[in-house]
Amino acid sequence: MRNISFCEAVNEALMQEMERDSSVVVYGIGVPDHKKVFGTTRGLLERFGPSRCFDTPLCEEAMTGFGLGAAINGLRPVHVHIRVDFLLLAMNQLVNMVSCFAYETGGKLKTPLVIRAIVGRGLGQGSQHSKSLHSYFSHIPGLKVVIPTTPRDAKGLMIAAIRDNNPVVYIEHRWLHWAVGEVPEEPYEIPIGESQRLHTGDDVTLVGTSWMNVEALKAAEILDRHGVGLDVIDPRTIAPFDDSLVIQSVLKTGRCIVADNDWVDSGFSAEVAARVSEKCFGKLKSPVLRMGFAHTPCPTVRCLENGFYPNASNIIRLVEHMLNIHPIDLSGEDFYSHERHFKGPF
Repeated sequence: MRNISFCEAVNEALMQEMERDSSVVVYGIGVPDHKKVFGTTRGLLERFGPSRCFDTPLCEEAMTGFGLGAAINGLRPVHVHIRVDFLLLAMNQLVNMVSCFAYETGGKLKTPLVIRAIVGRGLGQGSQHSKSLHSYFSHIPGLKVVIPTTPRDAKGLMIAAIRDNNPVVYIEHRWLHWAVGEVPEEPYEIPIGESQRLHTGDDVTLVGTSWMNVEALKAAEILDRHGVGLDVIDPRTIAPFDDSLVIQSVLKTGRCIVADNDWVDSGFSAEVAARVSEKCFGKLKSPVLRMGFAHTPCPTVRCLENGFYPNASNIIRLVEHMLNIHPIDLSGEDFYSHERHFKGPF
């Protein structure tokens, strides 16, 4: 074990899998340029050449279709979308072709295609560059959707996604690229479809996705000092969604908050709330509460953007409301610490 960043973990996963399997290729807009997609593709062009690491025209639909063609012809392509917002331009390929190709061929043809989609805020990028959209993809049968939070999960889930014979949408938050954690040096897989506990507590279950787990852990740290235990569960995969750990936790705490890195209405948080309400109905001490993006396009101005995105402070206030306890004085706490690392969209 050694400490490396989320960005380095993704890069190491790609490097090791390309070394192991010559059918793995990485492509997409900006993949081989000097910025290396936040550094995640650093060294790939130099080691494996332009036939296995290459740039593409600005045409998401065509290049996603190219990935499908490559996959069914024996390659294991990793297609990088620097912003998830523009993956919408490839929805015909994802929904009508990629997701159902194995089904339509009776399983005779496999579709080992990984689509990296980068999400998240930063420098007032506004309504066309700040979406998450993971709920969209999880709604489609045939697509697997993973959302790693920690560097260890970033590497293990990337390797598992590349080795999977089904299409996988791999969602990564741009702020997480600078998160640092323990990561094994050797190649390893984290099974797609397994949740994990990030923090143990007995009072309230919090189910978080992506960056909201960072906020949840900050909230849990503060709440610990005031005698309130937050049980933080990271699904890691939302399609297929393993709800067993969530249900186990809610049966212990009797309370559940879902903090989703996306809009609340009709999103993943609604799926979690429905399952908890169905499977824990007799044990719930209060209704399931949800939080996520404000129901409006993302504003560009920083003060409005800060209101659009929920944070650790919002989580703490929601926990206080749920437990009916007095508000904690947060005036001396340091929030948004990861924001200082963000230097630009690429």
